[in-house]
Amino acid sequence: MLFSTKKGAITQSKTEALLADSRVTPEEILNKLHTTTAGLSADEVEKRQDQYGLNQVVVNAEASRWQILGQSFLDPFVIVLIALAVVSALTADYDGAIVMSMMILLSVVLRFTQEVRSQKASQALKKMIANTCAVTREGFTAERPMTEVVPGDIIQLQTGDLIPADAYLLTAKDLFLNQSSITGESMPVEKFVGADRQNDAATDQQIFDHPNLLFMGTDVISGAGQAVILKTGRETLFGDLAKLATAKRGDTQFDRGLRHISKLLIIMMCVLVPIVFAINAITKGDLTQAFFFAVAIAVGLTPEMLPMVVNSNLAKGATTLAKKKVIVKELRAVQNLGAVDVLCTDKTGTLTQDQITLMSHLDPQGENDQEVLHLAYMNSNYQTGWKNLLDQAVIDYGNLPNHQAMMASLPADLQKVDEIPFDFNRRRLTVVVKNDQHQWMVTKGAFEEVLGICNRVRWNGSIQKLTPKIKQQLIELNQQLNDQGMRILGIAYRIDVHEQATYEVGDENGMVFAGLMGFLDPEKASAAQAVQLLQNHHVTVKILTGDNGTITQHVAGKVGIKNDRFYEGRQIAEMTDEEIDQIVDDCDLFVKLNPVQKARLIKILQEKHTVAYMGDGINDAPALRQADVGISVDNAADVTKEASSVILLEKSLLVLEDGIIEGRTVYRNTMKYIRMTIASNFGNSLSVLLASIFLPFLPMLSLQILVQNLIYDFAQMSLPWDHVDRQTLLKPTPWRTKGLLRFALIFGPVSSIFDLITFAFMWFVLHADVASRAGLFQTGWFLVGLITQSLVVFVYRTTRVPFFKSKSSWQVISATVGAILLGFFMVFGPLQHTFGFENLPALYWLFLPAVVICYLVLSDVLKKLLKVKLN
Repeated sequence: MLFSTKKGAITQSKTEALLADSRVTPEEILNKLHTTTAGLSADEVEKRQDQYGLNQVVVNAEASRWQILGQSFLDPFVIVLIALAVVSALTADYDGAIVMSMMILLSVVLRFTQEVRSQKASQALKKMIANTCAVTREGFTAERPMTEVVPGDIIQLQTGDLIPADAYLLTAKDLFLNQSSITGESMPVEKFVGADRQNDAATDQQIFDHPNLLFMGTDVISGAGQAVILKTGRETLFGDLAKLATAKRGDTQFDRGLRHISKLLIIMMCVLVPIVFAINAITKGDLTQAFFFAVAIAVGLTPEMLPMVVNSNLAKGATTLAKKKVIVKELRAVQNLGAVDVLCTDKTGTLTQDQITLMSHLDPQGENDQEVLHLAYMNSNYQTGWKNLLDQAVIDYGNLPNHQAMMASLPADLQKVDEIPFDFNRRRLTVVVKNDQHQWMVTKGAFEEVLGICNRVRWNGSIQKLTPKIKQQLIELNQQLNDQGMRILGIAYRIDVHEQATYEVGDENGMVFAGLMGFLDPEKASAAQAVQLLQNHHVTVKILTGDNGTITQHVAGKVGIKNDRFYEGRQIAEMTDEEIDQIVDDCDLFVKLNPVQKARLIKILQEKHTVAYMGDGINDAPALRQADVGISVDNAADVTKEASSVILLEKSLLVLEDGIIEGRTVYRNTMKYIRMTIASNFGNSLSVLLASIFLPFLPMLSLQILVQNLIYDFAQMSLPWDHVDRQTLLKPTPWRTKGLLRFALIFGPVSSIFDLITFAFMWFVLHADVASRAGLFQTGWFLVGLITQSLVVFVYRTTRVPFFKSKSSWQVISATVGAILLGFFMVFGPLQHTFGFENLPALYWLFLPAVVICYLVLSDVLKKLLKVKLN
């Protein structure tokens, strides 16, 4: 079934109903819909509008400011902070409650502001166009809004018209449609009248190929016709695509990764805090003091700035990308881009130019021949009506400035005599032109059909009989060109057939086969370079398209994508998810896919990979919604942009490379904070545990812990602007908890060793060994803790030698210096006694730089000796 899924998102019943309609005659379909070619009456239209509603699909409304604000609070660490702030307020620890509230407010405001900005950018990209169509009602045809058409309406079609709803074709003249937005096929599709009796042998996977059915979201590129509306709005196949496109995006790699890290950190807090409370309650005998201290430790262990640091990184990344013509609708998409290791893309317009081009004009021996071009030009240029894409490609090729010499020998003063129009049965078009010397009958069409009306061939410069041997050679030449991804047309001619000005189909016989025309939607000049860059960054590029396999293989080979084999939609439909999982990693080409099959492949890939999908057609919407990162362009359909998380203002894979690098930068800078926080928090907790056992007083007041934490976090807010070592950006960066615990177990105790050295110095050297001198002890540890935590960022931020081999940004250096100066101001400024600090003796100022330098040097040495991976 075409769009069947486990959830029935696009129903089989709709395709079956359309298939049934395609099998009946025009008279039968009109009777079924209770209408005539004169159209519905005004009363009947009103009744049907009440019954079926407006002809529009439902897309998700933009979130309100209140909804965005509410979502900004839904972060595990924000929730933990809120709970701790409430507990502090209820227990009269107002200072702690105020500090925690400030942290909450900063994080929420930043996230809210960026989400609102992103939504505004998305709204600005939407095109507000009221499309109309020509509707016949009560015998009168007028342009009416597409939203007002109902089943049974008669519509008139001309070149350039959009198809307003799913419809049945009643009349047609040379009617060609562009269905690429739904099917991915770049070539025009002919539609013609009559019951499609032959579709019983076909599966419903070819529903878009049925010649008498028209579909919402497609458009007329040439010809004219009349159709009757079958289904409107959400009952169309487009309507089901819209439902998939606007469904809530599931958890992405970003969501899952951040949740795992949050879980690890919260578990650490939940284990250590009760132990700290119990030890302090037992050793100090003061439950109230022990409770407040445990709450402060809980805040100290909580990476409360994680939401803010993450959102700052994402916001900075989104701002940087906006300058590079990449609009980020969902902040999490920035980091997801960095984690992408598989990019799935459609073919038409992304890897190719989405423009049919004449690539070759060959004689029967396969050599370029200007006479073949002349004949094709005569046929295309002098045919009646709108030129289809192939005709226009011939005309444009002949009119190129560098082809003027080749076209100079084209017969002069040509006048049109007659034309035998294209029809589906003949699959060819004949044009007759003349001048004072000759009359030429030139036929252009499908290779097999043109070859079938020829009994002669222009072979090696002379007209010869078309022998079976030559015929076989021509068939082989045609196959060779097909294997190169070209669409082939045959060219035949006769000269001076007769003197009459009227020609008939019967005249198309005994013709001379002149040669072949090869057409291609060529690859973009930048596509190969972009694919190579992505592969250099360990991103596998896969093509998921509705186009055919031969053409896709050719394009893939041109741009550097593995093209040794491909799978078609029919094969995918017959496979289980387990079977697809076995082949999806090794194959990079999937062709003749319907929209849900694209989404299905992406879902299976997501079991092992972080997947981005790039497309701009309506048929891409389900895949865009399923992917970790959905990427579209600003001129895509509204429903497609709705399904996307990233919108490109320039349709190029080169722009994507910038996005991927920026996403990896975001991840690296975020992980710097997480690594430092988890190591420092674990080390501090271990130090507090040991101090609580032996000290007769608290090693630091709860308010001092909160202030230290706030100052330290202030410095970390500069990390989004830090430099990142180039070699760390070469591989995808999914969120990883692996290695974090090892990092904490190595560098946490290293921090605790220097805390214990500080404790010993304060106790034995400065004699801060009684409760009356607790303030001196707490002040000394406060400064050591603040300075070491602030400076260790330069060690943990790189695998290389800090300061020399890897330099930080000026923002990080300035923020670190500012945090240390702020710490000194808090200790020695006018608020000194408010926070319980005291002046320190001169001997301390000799100890402080020594212990800080030793700590930084040992951390850097251990980092190299233990080969710690800084993710």
